[in-house]
Amino acid sequence: SHLYQVIVVVFLVARVGGQEDGGHEGCSPGFQVKHYQLAFTGSFQKGQALIQVEFDDCAGNEDVQFEVSDPSFFVDEDLNLVPRQDVLRSQPVLSIHGLSAHADDTAQVEVTGLPAQSPHTLRCVLGVGQTLPFRSKRSLLIPPMIVTENQRAPFPRKIGTVISTERLGSHIFRLTGPGADQDPKGLFTIDIDTGEVSVSRSLDREAIDSYQLEVSTTDFAGNLVEAPALLVITVIDQNDNRPIFKEQSYTGEVLEGSPKGTTVMAMTALDADDAGTDNAALRYNIVRQSPDKPSPSMFYIDAERGDIVTVISNKLLDRETLPTTTYELEIVAKDMAGSEVGLTGTATATITITDKNDHAPEFTRTLFEAHVFEGSSGVVVNLTVDDRDDPDTGAWRAIYSIIKGDPTLSFKIQTNPDNNEGMLSISKPLDYEAKAPHTLLIKVENEDALVPDVGYGPSSTATVHIAVLDVNEGPVFFPDPLIVSRMENIPIGSFVASLNTTDPDILQIQSIRYAVLRDPAGWLSVSPVTGTVNTSGSLDRESPYVHDNKYTAVFIATDNGSPPATGTGTLVIHLEDYNDNAPYVVPSIARVCEDAHDMNVAIVGGRDKDLAPNAAPFKIELGKQLGLDKTWKVTSVNSTHSQVMLLQPLKMANYQLPLLITDSGVPPLSNNTEIKVQVCVCKKNKMHCSSGPSHRASLPVLLATPLVWCVFCACALMNNLNPFTRLTSEIFPHLFNKRMSVLLFDAVPAALPGKTNLNLL
Repeated sequence: SHLYQVIVVVFLVARVGGQEDGGHEGCSPGFQVKHYQLAFTGSFQKGQALIQVEFDDCAGNEDVQFEVSDPSFFVDEDLNLVPRQDVLRSQPVLSIHGLSAHADDTAQVEVTGLPAQSPHTLRCVLGVGQTLPFRSKRSLLIPPMIVTENQRAPFPRKIGTVISTERLGSHIFRLTGPGADQDPKGLFTIDIDTGEVSVSRSLDREAIDSYQLEVSTTDFAGNLVEAPALLVITVIDQNDNRPIFKEQSYTGEVLEGSPKGTTVMAMTALDADDAGTDNAALRYNIVRQSPDKPSPSMFYIDAERGDIVTVISNKLLDRETLPTTTYELEIVAKDMAGSEVGLTGTATATITITDKNDHAPEFTRTLFEAHVFEGSSGVVVNLTVDDRDDPDTGAWRAIYSIIKGDPTLSFKIQTNPDNNEGMLSISKPLDYEAKAPHTLLIKVENEDALVPDVGYGPSSTATVHIAVLDVNEGPVFFPDPLIVSRMENIPIGSFVASLNTTDPDILQIQSIRYAVLRDPAGWLSVSPVTGTVNTSGSLDRESPYVHDNKYTAVFIATDNGSPPATGTGTLVIHLEDYNDNAPYVVPSIARVCEDAHDMNVAIVGGRDKDLAPNAAPFKIELGKQLGLDKTWKVTSVNSTHSQVMLLQPLKMANYQLPLLITDSGVPPLSNNTEIKVQVCVCKKNKMHCSSGPSHRASLPVLLATPLVWCVFCACALMNNLNPFTRLTSEIFPHLFNKRMSVLLFDAVPAALPGKTNLNLL
């Protein structure tokens, strides 16, 4: 213990002597006393002022920072060494590092009266159960070391000394860790004999601001003598980085009329130097304003925060009176708290004075006039206004409204987005005879509301006088269309309707003449003077020119104004039906199988172009021919359809069945018609029908074989007579029918020679 105290005293004396030799007359920045002694009383209590150190950086000790090698202690504002917590055991020597912008120095405090360290304590540090070749009485004494970045050659430079409690020459020092034997390798070295630690090249604090290494001692055989102890090397910052703004150009806005002191924007710069030193303490300043009117100092920047605020009064901050609406500021950020030796960075701030609606729009004239022809449309007058606010904003865009003089809503106003003019146009045609002059009161406002202290005055209203000019207007038909009802087929020359017109030009006396403009069927004529319409043709409800029982014609009326004017009117004639169309039967063809058990041939229906009651119900019956009722039967199904039936089978052939159909008109109309009945051979769901001509269904069915042979003889006779050649050619195919089963005649048109007329019944 006595040997350790001697070594410490020698070290401190040498250290103090070295510092004093380096001093100069006057104030010497740093610790004024570099060696202190502190008696250990068993424990140090938390918050207890132990000793007061003397430190003067010759500049007022502003922003001085202290670091104690034992983190259980700190130096307070009164330069007292104070425990952070209750300390039951302390290091024998405490190192205090003081640093400011003007001083960088270290002092040491020797703690006396500490109890002797037990060997077991050292073993606990080195590891339980570890066998040491030599027992160390004391551990390594390693003061914290500092290195200023960016040092210049020559290298290496000594930065401190590690003290061993072992006798000199009995051990060697070893330095390990990042910066020694690990990357970045070779930054720091230690003298194996003396324990002096040196830095081998320049350091960059912004890359690595501190290094933690381990120092240990071994004997010459490599056996550990003193366990590794922590060596902390702190890199002291130099002001080698300029402030850099986040952006090179900033933009901000401030509303015109804003009160003095309104914050516009914030400027922010960064400095890579130590934030705890003046090297990174930034101060902001406006060095240029463009333009510099109306004041070169319209804005102020907070030196520490970088906030830009207005310093011009709200009345002068008027967008409409300022020489420009955009100002550019050049901002400089300087470190070293803005001192002359500080480094600088520059950026620009562009500030726009934004508009508020502090000017009401005003009409350029109090009276606008226009002349328009009655019946015209479109824009009649353009209303112009002045507005001193910023164009193309809600404070400038105009909204027009008619506040008086338009009870019929005959006008409307739209804003022209290109020039802000009000386009007054006609929404309903104007009538000279109803009202010739129109006087409107127009108001203009902005899209945005005016500021509270500004209102709309008399200049925000204007009068518009519109004179309506007379135009010769064409006659007007009434009613239009004119609808009448007439019976079809009335005699030519019959009265149909009287056309009525009025002339809108009531202030003039004019005559009107009429003419037919469109008469699709050519059925009508009109008196040019009276407008009386008569028939010139027969009205036919069933005509293709009639749609839904209505016939439409158009007439034109022309006045004798200058120039003449015309008008058109429509006449719609609703045609009432007359029973002038006989009914007919559908379908015209029916098919039945010759061996069918069901003798129903077809369901036939009646059709009539006329309307009820001149159409259905229909009466359908067999034609008035002898013998039809022996083979055929017609039975009514309903008011429009009847059923045709066969009373006996017929062989395959085509038959013409005469029918009589009668409608229900007064008087009724009848129609003799025929349907074609095809008797077919039906096999496997297929019908095979005859393609030959049809037989008259009025002849009886011939089934007796002798009669057939008689017919053959008669035909043979007919073939020998030249006058009957044509008749033979007509009858012969029926006689030699493939089936030879049925022979139907309507009548024999000629007489056989030497015989009477042949009637086969």
